[in-house]
Amino acid sequence: MGVLTSQKITVYYERFKDIDVTFTKEIIQVTGLLTQQIHLKCGNDFWPCVVYTSSFENAKVVANIKTGLLVKLQATNNYVNLRFCFKPQGENNAVTFFVAARVMATAPYGNSQDVNMFTLQFTNRPPDDFIEIIGRVLDANVNSSKRKEARIPLTPDTVRKLNLLSTESAVFIEGVPRRCILRDLSFSGSKIIMVGVAKFLLDKIVSLRIDFNDPREVHTIKGKFVRAETVEGKKEMIALGINFEEAAVPMGYKIRLNEFLTAIRADFRGSMGDEG
Repeated sequence: MGVLTSQKITVYYERFKDIDVTFTKEIIQVTGLLTQQIHLKCGNDFWPCVVYTSSFENAKVVANIKTGLLVKLQATNNYVNLRFCFKPQGENNAVTFFVAARVMATAPYGNSQDVNMFTLQFTNRPPDDFIEIIGRVLDANVNSSKRKEARIPLTPDTVRKLNLLSTESAVFIEGVPRRCILRDLSFSGSKIIMVGVAKFLLDKIVSLRIDFNDPREVHTIKGKFVRAETVEGKKEMIALGINFEEAAVPMGYKIRLNEFLTAIRADFRGSMGDEG
């Protein structure tokens, strides 16, 4: 943590402060949220809770009320501290911090008489670590829509900067793996080269395997062959364009590409400034 500049943290905060993130299984995984370490601190006591959603301004959490929590909230005038704990991929140590908040509403969760949903309003801007972790997800999500067609040619330099394990990969066609070479990547698809005949492959539903390092991640993304080109000098080879199913693109993959493209833009602006 602490990689981003304070300026970037501020940009994240101002840009995304009122956008809620729902802590699905995928979001928990990519942020490294340690769910067993999340608590509400009310007075000097701690209550385990589940974070349902959060923005930089508020959160919704679910907690058991049969342990005296509601009585304790009355005693503290509804003021609490929400304890977060994250261990992002590639980090050796967990990051733990408290966010001061006030309970603005509470209601039974579903049909349960034992569990309530609490709506919390943060009383201070959350710590920079929280803004960085959540901001990376929100930034990747926004840019994956805005720049979904931006292609990254897989040169030795881009492969290194993306921490791509190899351009040699596999595409699964009707469940059968076929060797292929990755030629480019984007949020919305990829171009690959493989042995095959276009007329037998076009419109096939496929899944493409993409391996990253540091930290190691393997994404298998569902899509469809939508175009084909010949490969000059290699009659048996064919270049195929894959369109990914939008809902099937993993958040971890979006974050990888977004951070690469963000770094490229920053390097470009820096070089332009140097020239000036």
